[in-house]
Amino acid sequence: MSDDGFGQIRPLRTDLAPIAEAVADAGADAFVAVGDRFDDDLRYLTRFAGPDRAYALVVVPSHDRDGESGAAGRAVLCAPSLFREQAEREFVAGARDGGGDDAEFHDGVAREVRTERVGDHAGQRAAAVVRDLLGGRDHGGEDGERDDGDPTLLVPPPIPHDAAVYLERAGNALASTGAVEDARSRKTDAEVDRLRRVQRAAVAGMARAETALAASEVVGAASAGGTSPDGDSEPDRRPALRWEGAPLTTERLRRAVNATLAAHGVRDAGDTAIGAGPSAADLHFVGDEPIRAGETVLIDVSPRGPDGYRGDLTRTFVVDGDGGWERRAYLAVESARKVALGEIEPGVPAKAVHGEAAAELGAYGFDPNAREGEPGFTHGAGHGVGVSLHESPSLSSGTELRPGHVVTVEPGVYDPEVGGVRLEDLVVVTEDGCEVLAEYPFGIVPADRE
Repeated sequence: MSDDGFGQIRPLRTDLAPIAEAVADAGADAFVAVGDRFDDDLRYLTRFAGPDRAYALVVVPSHDRDGESGAAGRAVLCAPSLFREQAEREFVAGARDGGGDDAEFHDGVAREVRTERVGDHAGQRAAAVVRDLLGGRDHGGEDGERDDGDPTLLVPPPIPHDAAVYLERAGNALASTGAVEDARSRKTDAEVDRLRRVQRAAVAGMARAETALAASEVVGAASAGGTSPDGDSEPDRRPALRWEGAPLTTERLRRAVNATLAAHGVRDAGDTAIGAGPSAADLHFVGDEPIRAGETVLIDVSPRGPDGYRGDLTRTFVVDGDGGWERRAYLAVESARKVALGEIEPGVPAKAVHGEAAAELGAYGFDPNAREGEPGFTHGAGHGVGVSLHESPSLSSGTELRPGHVVTVEPGVYDPEVGGVRLEDLVVVTEDGCEVLAEYPFGIVPADRE
């Protein structure tokens, strides 16, 4: 049995103090998030792997804005009643320093779970909690002056429309905040550890795929083309590959990768993308195509770990290649990856990394600004990764890179009529550069890696 690398690790917990501070700094009254277990913002904020029904989080800063009370605020999780025990364990107990109900909360934000009014919409329940927590508190004014306007609630931009309606009907004004995105973008050491573990599982999945390609056999010879029964000309077809006695297809290879991921304690999350030949130019191909000799095979492995954190690793191989377009593309992408990594350090604008990668691809003769469906480089050089596969910061943005940012570096070039080449690694920005979270070898010719 494979060691999944996830045993005996402490539960993750989120610092809610920055959320409470964002409310206070904005002159607002509370923060509200509504969603379900598929809402990555809510899962990050609560560490509650809850049900597929909606629940809510309310955060209110300390009434003492100078912090003299020693508390940063209060947070209430409105959970479904059947999940109260789990919510108490993950949201409340997991945030305490040490054991026991009297232990301090690690971030100074007191937490509790409420399960009353379970028949109401999560937005209604959140509104009731806001009223209760604010009580007779003055709100919305400056310098402690009374403002008789509606309470102002900060909400994440993707709050469900129906939840927003219930909150507004209850007499609240809503204002969008980027506080959650900012908090998620810079990872703690514990989060980086989770990402590294998931990425190691992605490495095992990639090794399974590369080894299968290395063990495959070329069957038959390339056809010279011809005419179909309806009179249309047919393209040249390269010889197919066989593996373990059956034709090798993208779906067979995907299943082999996903089985390895499961053995290492992670889920494929429907995001193992494998393209071959022209379908390798499809950035996230999940169909079923035969894999043929001489064509690029692009393998993108993006598993999800037990705490929701993602991995992301891409390599490209060619079995029995002739050293043509695919070889030139591979050399260009490999060089672009190297220069992009060399650009990453604190204080560098993220888009500078993309610019360096694009310029290097252009130097090799590939269009660095190609549109989708055109030959060349058609996407950004990378993106943030955390509890979402794509999150802040994007390497196409003006965000300054900071220690704790975790991003992919993934230059690629594509030709819809030929194939695609992409190389992708997951890196964390450090104090003096960056670290690749899990190394995987390079080489266009597949080798036995198991």
